[in-house]
Amino acid sequence: MCGRFVVANVASELVGVLRVDVETDELPPPSYNIAPTASVAIVLDSVKTEPPVRRLEVARWGLVPGWAKDVKIGARAFNARSEEVEDKPMFRNALIKRRAVIPASGYYEWKTTDAGKTPHYIHPADGSPLFFAGLYEWWKDPAKAEDARRDRASRIHP
Repeated sequence: MCGRFVVANVASELVGVLRVDVETDELPPPSYNIAPTASVAIVLDSVKTEPPVRRLEVARWGLVPGWAKDVKIGARAFNARSEEVEDKPMFRNALIKRRAVIPASGYYEWKTTDAGKTPHYIHPADGSPLFFAGLYEWWKDPAKAEDARRDRASRIHP
């Protein structure tokens, strides 16, 4: 997978194509240079309901496992190689339980020459969207959770 991709249209335009039931109000704007750690639109099926509800959500590009102590780990985990994903603890639970689709217009591959790196934009000629396979996790900042716990405790026991 690439290190940069493009979403040239507003993600909400894909609601019909992806048969989305619920869409967030805070979708990121179109961008021609989406880098790891940026906010991106993802589509996931909420399986806690029957039938499942397909949702268009905002996520941070870079997987942060639920057990991680710091969100910075996601900057290194923005690509999961299909041949390794089952073996790495970072991706294991998400692979089993939390899969998503990431809509895109195209992506960049880089050619390195003596003059430097040159980006090549890969995209469908007809402008139709691409869909990347994705994994997601729900992560809570442990420091904020501890602060909230202490705040609740101080209100209960003056």
